[in-house]
Amino acid sequence: MSEENKEDVISEIETVEELTEETDEVSSDELQVETVTTLKPQKKQSRRRKIETVEPAESEWKEQVVQIRRVTKVVKGGKKLSFRAIVIVGNKKGQVGMGVAKAAEVIVAIQKAIADGRKNLITVPIFKTTIPHAITGKSGAGSVILKPASQGTGVIAGGAVRAVLELCGIENILSKSLGSKSPLNAANATLNALSELRTFKEAAVQRGISMKQLLG
Repeated sequence: MSEENKEDVISEIETVEELTEETDEVSSDELQVETVTTLKPQKKQSRRRKIETVEPAESEWKEQVVQIRRVTKVVKGGKKLSFRAIVIVGNKKGQVGMGVAKAAEVIVAIQKAIADGRKNLITVPIFKTTIPHAITGKSGAGSVILKPASQGTGVIAGGAVRAVLELCGIENILSKSLGSKSPLNAANATLNALSELRTFKEAAVQRGISMKQLLG
């Protein structure tokens, strides 16, 4: 091979190598650009949603569970267990009631008793913070005596009688439970006594006299 041919071949090889180096540099630059574009953080528009929390209004009705008792009923296939709940419902403004219900679960029995108590409400005449006059209520073998009390005495009662009087809204009263100690009988006797209370105006009308003559 002549020297001229050798020089031509060497020049061709050098040009090819230069071209390959340029292509490598371009490809590497492109890859860098692509990586940079992919790594750029995308700005997301963060919209803060205002969550309005509406607090539920407190109900004026209050409930108090007096007794939860397990009841066994004998049926054809064996024994059936259930729970009986006694609940007193009142608004502390002169309205009170009692509910009794049975269910296989305690929570369900309480819910049913509350619904039953709201159906059987009575209105109690309250004179200042006590009752207008003394009265006795009866239920089965139990009886409850209620007497008015002066300011600052408080509710002198216990058990189911106290629950009924407090949820009714009476703040000063004297009471005594006689006979049966069953919470159901005590609550029924208290409700019986409160339902038979009369205001001074009603008593004056029944007697056919004026309020002044009645009070003085």
